[in-house]
Amino acid sequence: MKKGTVRGCQLSVCGWKERRVEWRKWGRVNRQPEQIRETFLEFRILQKGEGSGGRLGEIDTPHGKIRTPVFMPVGTQGSVKAVSPDELRQTGAEIILANTYHLYLRPGHKLIERLGGLHRFMGWDGPILTDSGGFQVYSLAKLRNISEQGVVFQSHLDGSKHFIGPEEAMDIQQSLGSDIVMAFDECVSYPAEYEYVQRSVDLTSRWAERCLAHMAGGKQALFGIVQGGVYPDLREKSAHDLVRLGLDGYALGGLAVGEDRETRLHIIRETVKMLPDDKPVYLMGVGAPEDLVESVPLGVDMFDCVMPTRNARNGTLFTTHGRMTIKNAQYSDDERPVDDQCDCYTCTHFSRAYLRHLFLARELLAYRLNTIHNLRYHARLMAGLREALKDGRMDEFKEAFYKAQEGNIEERGD
Repeated sequence: MKKGTVRGCQLSVCGWKERRVEWRKWGRVNRQPEQIRETFLEFRILQKGEGSGGRLGEIDTPHGKIRTPVFMPVGTQGSVKAVSPDELRQTGAEIILANTYHLYLRPGHKLIERLGGLHRFMGWDGPILTDSGGFQVYSLAKLRNISEQGVVFQSHLDGSKHFIGPEEAMDIQQSLGSDIVMAFDECVSYPAEYEYVQRSVDLTSRWAERCLAHMAGGKQALFGIVQGGVYPDLREKSAHDLVRLGLDGYALGGLAVGEDRETRLHIIRETVKMLPDDKPVYLMGVGAPEDLVESVPLGVDMFDCVMPTRNARNGTLFTTHGRMTIKNAQYSDDERPVDDQCDCYTCTHFSRAYLRHLFLARELLAYRLNTIHNLRYHARLMAGLREALKDGRMDEFKEAFYKAQEGNIEERGD
């Protein structure tokens, strides 16, 4: 196969074997970084999972404690769609993600700063993580031009031209006042040529250094983003470049963008081994229940995804027994709650029949109640994973999870 091309097998395990390199034989690294910075985030590992790489932990931030592993609901524009901050708390959310790109364009980070920062602006007193905007520039911007300095792009709102580089991304996130900020990175598409991903990794590493230098003296924790596509040697290089900076945490970026699950889990498993054992690991943009269940034992501590909220607005509900499409006719006179094992406001007050009626009538309450349930489902799933790590029964938890979801909930009539 010609170097830099992508096989038709979508780079599953066979693709990895094509570009086989010697992964490091040790477990997770425990080396001293070349640069040391005062940290404003404390991560404690309370217990490591028996027979797995998972760990039970806590993260202390200026706005409170986070129990890990944790799922972060996405509040793209300073709001988790369809729910209030109080309702969000009641679902069990401990930290949320907000989007730098969107808040920069509207209403503007300087306005938010003048009004007391994002926590006060949106009425959320818990921890906030802001992404760097790199993924949105990649996925939403109509036109973009990437250079060493940064990215010139057109707004998806009105077509106006803007520039964001590493320093600008840090300035925006400092104005927002989030607890955890992400270094500016380039997210490449899938599939992508090896040579392009290689250049992108080098650029992301140089941008991370500039982010760190610009954040000197700041009070926010800074996470770097490991890139490298599906190429193991590039993932290794990216991890090495970032670890030497001594950042507060490390994210795995550029996943869930089209690669198959087997490949994704292999990337996660091998990349996590290259990251410091005493720093949190964040898997970006991944939130399918089965992905959470598979990734926690690999050593991932933090997740985010729009899946629970977006699916809720589209009428798909997550349950102990699988996904439920609430508009289906079989629920028209079903008096049962969505999930008899769920303690959320939706499940303790309303029937499937009522939720179906609301959704078909396009009542706004449908989106609120569906979102409350899905967020609570994800919070309960993470609580179950934490309990399994604590009790040393991760294998049993996974087996029970998959057994409960065998077959199709619509066909079983659960």
